[in-house]
Amino acid sequence: MTEPRRLRDPRELRAVAHPLRMAIIELLTLEGPLTASELAERLDQSPANCSWHLRKLAEHQFVEEADGAHGRRRPWRMSRIGMSWDEEDDSAPEERVAGQALTRMLLERWVDRFLQSSESVTGQWRRAAGMSQSLTWLTPEELAELNAEVQAVMMRLQSRISEPDQRPEGSRLCEMVSWGAPIDEALIP
Repeated sequence: MTEPRRLRDPRELRAVAHPLRMAIIELLTLEGPLTASELAERLDQSPANCSWHLRKLAEHQFVEEADGAHGRRRPWRMSRIGMSWDEEDDSAPEERVAGQALTRMLLERWVDRFLQSSESVTGQWRRAAGMSQSLTWLTPEELAELNAEVQAVMMRLQSRISEPDQRPEGSRLCEMVSWGAPIDEALIP
């Protein structure tokens, strides 16, 4: 598995901080090469709109034309799977603001998807789903170590995304979201 693409350019961060573009990225990651028309059908958009957003993603090397493109049938694929970015103090202010916008869009997307899915999931899937939260006192080193451990657990079965034959019978797409960060104690009532 390759390392996630590291985003540092505010233009790249802004390019993916768009819900439709993120939906395109997710579909191309999960389903492989798709045309603008195929994406449009799945996303309830026009092919022209999907094509425009694909070209914007291609400008920043998030997607590329897949092999076998011919005529008006031009499938697109991900250039690389995964991305990461910083919002650190030593980042340029424009990079930090763009990173925060991308983070906010993704958090809203994940929460919305969790809430919508929880309404339709039943039985053992509902019992298996979960959410947790905890507060504790950590040093920066401990926080970094815990975040790395959680990420390693979450990535353990990541190959099932690109290798469908590794998916067990009865499995379905599940999303794991986690973050560990210091909080401003003034925000605790």
